[in-house]
Amino acid sequence: MRRIPWLHAVLFILTFFSTLAVGALHEGVNIFNDPFGLYRGLPFSVTLLCILMAHELSHYLLSRRHRVEATLPYFIPAPTLFGTLGAFIKMKSPIETRNALMDIGASGPIAGFVISVAATAVGLFFSKVVPVQAAEGMITLGDSLLFKGLLWMILGSIPQNHDVFLHPVALAGWIGFFVTSINLLPIGQLDGGHIAYALLGERHALVSKMLVGLMIIFGIFMWEGWMVWAVLLIILGLRHPPIIYPYVPLDPLRRKIGWASLIIFILTFTPVPITVL
Repeated sequence: MRRIPWLHAVLFILTFFSTLAVGALHEGVNIFNDPFGLYRGLPFSVTLLCILMAHELSHYLLSRRHRVEATLPYFIPAPTLFGTLGAFIKMKSPIETRNALMDIGASGPIAGFVISVAATAVGLFFSKVVPVQAAEGMITLGDSLLFKGLLWMILGSIPQNHDVFLHPVALAGWIGFFVTSINLLPIGQLDGGHIAYALLGERHALVSKMLVGLMIIFGIFMWEGWMVWAVLLIILGLRHPPIIYPYVPLDPLRRKIGWASLIIFILTFTPVPITVL
C-alpha cells in the first residue's frame, strides 16, 4: 500500500492559500475585513500554481523516465510579494548520462515557460493602461525582453505618465518568466546548472564562478536582490556533482535543447525585476 504524501499535500494547500491571499490583495480586497473576498485571488493563484506545477512535474516525469529516484514537488508558501518561494523536487539517486541530465534539467523551465507565455498573452488582453503618479513606496515591476515584446504587441505603445495595471493572470505570467530565468542561471545545481554541465562538463564550474561574480556586480549597481541570490548560491555550492557515464556524448537534439534554453533565459531575464520608489 502506497503512503499518502502528506507533507507534499499540506505544502501545496498552504501555497494555494498564500497565493490566493496575494491575488486577492492585488484585486484590492482587504482579506482581514472581507475574508470571503479571497475567491477573487483565484485567477492569480490557479495560474501561478499551474506554471509551477508544469515546471516541477516535468522534472519529476523525466527523472522517472531516466530511472532517477525523485520526490514529488515540494511547494514553498511564503508571505512575500508573490505568496510563494516556488517549488522544487529532490533527486535521490545519481544521473547516468549527459542526455538524461539535459532532459531532466531543461524539461521544467521549458514547460513552465510555455504556460507562462500563454498566461501572459491572455492576461495582457485584460490588463489596463492607467495614468500613474509616482509615490514613495510604490512598487514597479521590470520587463524582460519577451514581456516587453508581448506588451507592445497586445497593448501597443504606453503613453508617458501611464503604466499597465496587470490582470492577475498576466502578473502570474510575469512571475513565471522571472522564475524561469532564475532557474536557468547556469550556476551550481539550478536547472541552468544541469544544462551547462551537460553541455560543458567540468568547465561548468568556471562558468558558475564567473556568473556569481557578475551577479554580485549586478547586486551593487542594479538590484540588491542579485546579491542575495549570489550569496545563497555560494552557500548551496557552485560545483555540479558528476554523472555516472561522463564519456557518453550529448546527442545533437539535446545540444539544440540546451542552446534553446539559453535563448529562453535571455528572453525572460529581467535585470531589475522589482523597484520600490
